[in-house]
Amino acid sequence: MKTTLPVYKADAFTNKLFGGNPAAVCPLQEWLPTEVMQKLAAENNLSETVFFVKEGEHYHIRWFTPGTEVKLCGHATLASAHIFYTELGYTNDTILFNSLSGILKVTRSEPGRYTLDFPANPPQPIDEIPAGMFEGLGIAPCPVFKTSFDYMVVLPSQQDVEALAPDFKTLAQVEARGVIATAKGNEADFVSRCFYPQSGIDEDPVTGSAHTIMVPYWAKELNKTFLKAVQISKRKGFLECELKADRVLMSGNVVTYLKGEYYL
Repeated sequence: MKTTLPVYKADAFTNKLFGGNPAAVCPLQEWLPTEVMQKLAAENNLSETVFFVKEGEHYHIRWFTPGTEVKLCGHATLASAHIFYTELGYTNDTILFNSLSGILKVTRSEPGRYTLDFPANPPQPIDEIPAGMFEGLGIAPCPVFKTSFDYMVVLPSQQDVEALAPDFKTLAQVEARGVIATAKGNEADFVSRCFYPQSGIDEDPVTGSAHTIMVPYWAKELNKTFLKAVQISKRKGFLECELKADRVLMSGNVVTYLKGEYYL
């Protein structure tokens, strides 16, 4: 007998359809086997498919790329909050999610706009550059930083970030979740592009978790705690960020694209 379950797709960190980063949101009453959730993520073929189950006063949340489960994802968490308020009848101003990265909080500031409260992940400078980094990005040597998730390279200008045309096969040799390229922005405080061929995503349109890395860096560089960021992928994403002690707050809009059912 087939089981019917709901699925929603929403574009996060944008106020218009076909912008930002799309995520598939799959509410559950109880967990599916991990291998089934991974197959669903591969079938959806989006950068993230997110699942959550109610546990006491909060919700347990898990995120899957088409190739692997990840420890943290911003845009799919933002999309989940939007579905809570627009489709699932949630009325409290705050949602608490338990995750592989600890407790995450999302608040609703206005209809369609939400703020993520995530742990900061400050990057550390490194001297030993992993093989394939500069070659894969096609760039000259530049400052490189590392965190528990990703490597981050800081380029001289926004134009340098825009011009990147990575060799993803080479970049995939870098042992990490992925590689972030960032620079000071022309209009925003900073811009970025994020590449995750190791996780089955050549370029992620908008990456909330990467901003937990970039915000501490740029807050120190620019000597300010409130920052505006643009992820300059083809779809583009817009974030208003704040460094608050050891937390990063990221605000953005979400637009629902689709709702439907899948069958198991």
